[in-house]
Amino acid sequence: MKPLKKILIVGGGTAGWIAASILSKQLEKANGAASSVQIQLVESEEIGTIGVGESTIPPFLEMLNNLEINEQEFIKYTQASFKLGIQFVDWRVKGESYFHPFGTISAGMKEFTFYQLWLKSLQQGETLGLQDFSPCNLMAQHGRFYLPQLADKTAIGEARYALHLDAKLVAQYLRNYAEAKGVQRTEGKIMQVVQRDDGGIASVVLCTGEEISADFFIDCSGFHALLIEKALGASYCDWTQYLPCDRAVAVQTENVGDTTPYTRATARDHGWTWRIPLQKRTGNGYVYSSRYCSDDEAINTLMGAVDGKALIEPRVIPFKTGVRNEIWKKNCLAIGLASGFIEPLESTAIHLVVRGIIHFVRNFPDQDCDAALIRNYNRGMTREYEEIRDFIVLHYCLTEREDTPFWRYCKTMELPQSLQDFIDYFKVHGGLPEMIDALFHPVSWRSVCEGMGLRPQKYSPVIEEMNYADLYGGMHRYAIALETFVKKLPTHDQFIRDNCSAF
Repeated sequence: MKPLKKILIVGGGTAGWIAASILSKQLEKANGAASSVQIQLVESEEIGTIGVGESTIPPFLEMLNNLEINEQEFIKYTQASFKLGIQFVDWRVKGESYFHPFGTISAGMKEFTFYQLWLKSLQQGETLGLQDFSPCNLMAQHGRFYLPQLADKTAIGEARYALHLDAKLVAQYLRNYAEAKGVQRTEGKIMQVVQRDDGGIASVVLCTGEEISADFFIDCSGFHALLIEKALGASYCDWTQYLPCDRAVAVQTENVGDTTPYTRATARDHGWTWRIPLQKRTGNGYVYSSRYCSDDEAINTLMGAVDGKALIEPRVIPFKTGVRNEIWKKNCLAIGLASGFIEPLESTAIHLVVRGIIHFVRNFPDQDCDAALIRNYNRGMTREYEEIRDFIVLHYCLTEREDTPFWRYCKTMELPQSLQDFIDYFKVHGGLPEMIDALFHPVSWRSVCEGMGLRPQKYSPVIEEMNYADLYGGMHRYAIALETFVKKLPTHDQFIRDNCSAF
């Protein structure tokens, strides 16, 4: 065996410094002390980063916990606010909205039992909606927040949360963290990639002439894909036929009004806009299809939709939705935008960075980079990308809108077979295909389906063996108690002021 002695990360930003932080921590754990593997990161201030990913999902907090980062301190440093889910406006039809919450919806029962009883209740003429049983939905609706781990024996014990944060401050925080664990940072722009006789990467040469060699390379160079594509030629699987948006324009604005504890995604004529409130400003953007909309029109649409005064000039970002056919090739691993991109509708970009590094640690190679490890890694990560792709497409394909060419395309487009199979199966009585280590839990799929008007044709016959009257009575009492409890919680802004106000 020839263990890896040095790993070089090319590119910083959120992806690079998450990779450096997780690797330095995991290798430290594996050795029980400081790692014997040297980790170096090279980045150029001149190039900069995309830096607009400002919304996360609950697994992000698991990463902070695994890194032993103090959550309260992190929130203060990154000017973060709390996120209980996403409000979708005008997606199914104009004038209608729905909420995709975090956590579970079960009214204290088994999740399957609750959902099937709720389906039966609709047939019995009951009117309580699915989200009336969601702690996160109720807190978001009333602008309230409290940590569910401090109230696990209460009505909000089923809630979970994530963060809205400043991506550049996250990168700064994690850079400090990684450097404290021995990661070496080098400032410089890469001018040349030197390859070995077998096609792998031997070293990179900076514009200063300095040559940096390593045993393994991690490409965090964003859409440039400097190593994985330009040097190694790894091809790209384009998913534009399923997700036609290919550009985004982003702008930061002053805060106006209360800081809402959720992201808002509003469907527009040619895509959708986001609104992400942080403690000291708000992030806004418009994701759109250049086939139907010009950059100027997109900028005008976005600037006409924001609440506060712009703090920066709008920035247009082109992208291509898809995934690298070989995310890991030879002795190079692509992380973040270099590995693939799925539009930020469900805030999965940072999660895919974290998963990419975790999967790498599970398949950690020696200098030979055994092909079986590479194949296993690429299969696993491709599955993760495909799951997220299908979930995002679900938001579009169920629309009933036909008011613009963009929405007519989304309504009638051909679906990935895996998503079509899901829809067919779900229609029967709300069943969900079993997936290994799935990111999106039943509450997510069911909330989006319900919000977009896809409801199962019937409930499971298993429910006929249960005492419906007693069980629904308990569900009804739960919903009343939940709303009563939520209204007594502190407002989102008050909770932040009392516990984690930004520096």
